[in-house]
Amino acid sequence: MKDFSNQVAIITGSSSGVGAATAELLASLGCNVLINYSSKKDAAMVVAQNCQRAGAETLVCGANVADDADCRKMVSQAMEKWGRVDALVNNAGTTKFVDHGDLDGLSAEDFQRIYSVNVVGAYQMTRAVDRVMQSQDSGGAIVNVASTAGITGAGSSIAYAASKGAMVTMTLSLARVLGPKVRVNAICPGYIRGDWMRDGMGVEKYNAFMKHNEDNSPLGVVATAATVAEAILHFIVGPQVVTGETLIVDGGRHLNQVPLTRR
Repeated sequence: MKDFSNQVAIITGSSSGVGAATAELLASLGCNVLINYSSKKDAAMVVAQNCQRAGAETLVCGANVADDADCRKMVSQAMEKWGRVDALVNNAGTTKFVDHGDLDGLSAEDFQRIYSVNVVGAYQMTRAVDRVMQSQDSGGAIVNVASTAGITGAGSSIAYAASKGAMVTMTLSLARVLGPKVRVNAICPGYIRGDWMRDGMGVEKYNAFMKHNEDNSPLGVVATAATVAEAILHFIVGPQVVTGETLIVDGGRHLNQVPLTRR
């Protein structure tokens, strides 16, 4: 396993959930982390404190990845403080919860907003960090947090599923052109226990949904932020000869999943 002590990671959307768990896991290994938020500054500061208690240095940066200037700002701030960026985790994401059969529930503006964060934002962050990583002898690693929605066509909405499918495809393209210095891989979590889905679905529906997915996965589990963070870590510090790959993290649920159909 690659030694990640005293190196630097930028994790977008890291004030909560998977991003926060990833920042704290990397910090526990001695990695300095830039914690990014778009609206939840107080939560981001709590994550920073947790990382600092683990012995890591941190930066907290309010930025919207849909804005290219904000992406470049994050990389500049990391370089000013540490002079390097070894890993980028494109975790920032958004959605709109809409039943797949409700075609009128999504507008062009909904698609554009979701794509601007989930796809364009990840591309802009990659572009912003590429020159830095290419200049380092050790190169760098980029992990895109996609979703099983991008593979199965299920998920919180058709727009979300389409954006995550685009993210998987973009991973292939970027891996091809950024090598040999930079490795680019993607993870595809399934449904993740946590506030994001609970707030979007409502407590009663969320609890029933999680129970159903747990009962119908071969491993009998549903992913958590911590288990997804472990998969991200695998691509950062694990095999140095792997790029352009997609890892599904869902307890095997995709093996039994029937795509949604309109009735």
